[in-house]
Amino acid sequence: MTTVLLLRHGRTSTNASGILAGHQPVGLDEVGRAQATAVAERLAAAKLPLKAVVSSPLPRCVETLSLALPTWDGVQIDDGIVECRYGDWTGRPLKELAKEPLWATVQAHPSAAVFPGADGESMAEMSARAIATVRGWDARIAAEHGPEAVWLACSHGDIIKAVVADALGMHLDLFQRIAVEPASVTVIRYTPLRSFVLRLNDTGGDLSGFQPPPPSEEPPSSDAAVGGGSGGSV
Repeated sequence: MTTVLLLRHGRTSTNASGILAGHQPVGLDEVGRAQATAVAERLAAAKLPLKAVVSSPLPRCVETLSLALPTWDGVQIDDGIVECRYGDWTGRPLKELAKEPLWATVQAHPSAAVFPGADGESMAEMSARAIATVRGWDARIAAEHGPEAVWLACSHGDIIKAVVADALGMHLDLFQRIAVEPASVTVIRYTPLRSFVLRLNDTGGDLSGFQPPPPSEEPPSSDAAVGGGSGGSV
C-alpha cells in the first residue's frame, strides 16, 4: 500500500512538568519548537514527495507541522488521530495518577482501561479509531497516488504506539513496551499481506531512504527478506 511517517508533536510544558495534557489546548515549549525545527531540517534533506499531511486537531500537533513543514499548504485535520480522551485524568500530574487503582490497569492491561468521567474514552476505543483512521488514509492515498506513495501524520504518543502495535501484530496489552518520544518519527510500510515497521522512535536519523522507488509494473511485495535483507528500508 503506502509508507507513512508518524510524527509525534514536539515537547510541551505539560510534557516537561509531568502533566497529562489530554485534550487541553497546550502549545509547544521552547524545546518543542526546537525539536520541530530539527524535524524540518530532516524532512528538507530527505526531499520526500509527500502525497498528504494529516494532523490531530490539537494545537501542539498543528504547531509542530507549521514548523516541521513550513511551506506545506493543505494539512488535513482528522479527529481520528486526536489524543486519547482521558476524561477526569486530564490536567492531573502523572505522579498523582500513578496512585490511582486504574493506573495498574493502564500499565498492565490497557485493553481493559476506561478513563473516568463523562468524556472518558477506553484505550481500546482509542486504539480502534486510530488504527482505522491511519489504515483508511493509507487506502485512499494508495488508490489515488499508487502503492509507493509516502505521507505523513502528526499525532500523539499513545495514538502512535497503538498504530505501531497493530502494525507489529501485537495485542494492545503489550503496547506499553513501545516508546514514542516528542518529535520522533516512526515509519510504517503497509502492503497487502502485512505491515513493516521500518523505523521506530527516531529522533535524528536520515529519512532519505524512504524515497519511493521508480515506478514498476510489479505490485509491492509483502514478503519479508529471509536472513534480514541488505539493509534497505523495505
